[in-house]
Amino acid sequence: MQNNKVVLIVIDALRFDTACTHMGFLHHLVERQVAARYKVCSEVPSLSRPLYETILTGTPPIVHGVTSNMTVRLSKGQSIFHIAKEHGLTTAASAYYWVSELYNRAPFNHMEDRLQLDTHLPIDNGMFYFEDHYPDSHVFADAAWLMAQKQPDFLYIHPMNVDDDGHKFTADSAQYRNRVLAMDALLSLFIPKCMALGYEVIVTADHGMTRDGDHGGTTHEDRHVPLFVISDAVKAGIKEGIISQLQVAPLCCHLLNIKPAEDMVPLLLEGVFTAKEV
Repeated sequence: MQNNKVVLIVIDALRFDTACTHMGFLHHLVERQVAARYKVCSEVPSLSRPLYETILTGTPPIVHGVTSNMTVRLSKGQSIFHIAKEHGLTTAASAYYWVSELYNRAPFNHMEDRLQLDTHLPIDNGMFYFEDHYPDSHVFADAAWLMAQKQPDFLYIHPMNVDDDGHKFTADSAQYRNRVLAMDALLSLFIPKCMALGYEVIVTADHGMTRDGDHGGTTHEDRHVPLFVISDAVKAGIKEGIISQLQVAPLCCHLLNIKPAEDMVPLLLEGVFTAKEV
């Protein structure tokens, strides 16, 4: 089995229930047996920077040590970026600047680090934004440029507007729900492009958003997020039960056909085929 190409899309603060009611395109893919849908319970604290590290290293905050949004340093773990590079694969990211601070350079220099192209760092090619209201449409346009010009094997995409509107207006608002609708519309343009180029696609979130317009706690609103997988290596359809967020990193490694890091948990997702079965 050859290495596959994978796009991992982490939609900041996308609640599971809102994804189920407001993401028509993704659920079209589920209904047509193109995508699988899982319910994920995030690690705690349900904060952004700790959970970026959890998603990309497959380890909980007590292990990776990024326990707060104020923990500004490079990752000390083996992220998917690191492992992909060790296997000779290329990496890219269109993401919030905290991702650069975790894997390329910390602290982020706003005047120098926005574009990081042809580096020999864990993220070979990065386009990083630093305003929470930076348009999601631009994040995906940046990602499309990276796909066309750099052809990465692993591409990480991280839009922020759902989180931004959640903080401004709360999760129980028309603005938050309409932003999720807008995200689904962007995905309806971007995901077919990925599929046409032979990418496996994963869509998930770091954490949810509460009716108070925040996150960080232990409620379902804080922690329950979706996981959509578009891959011939994963059986399509809606999966019952709740899975751990620690499954995302080994799933990425499985789809990339690379050996996961020793600190990652075994991949135990329902419906995942072995390399031989694929």
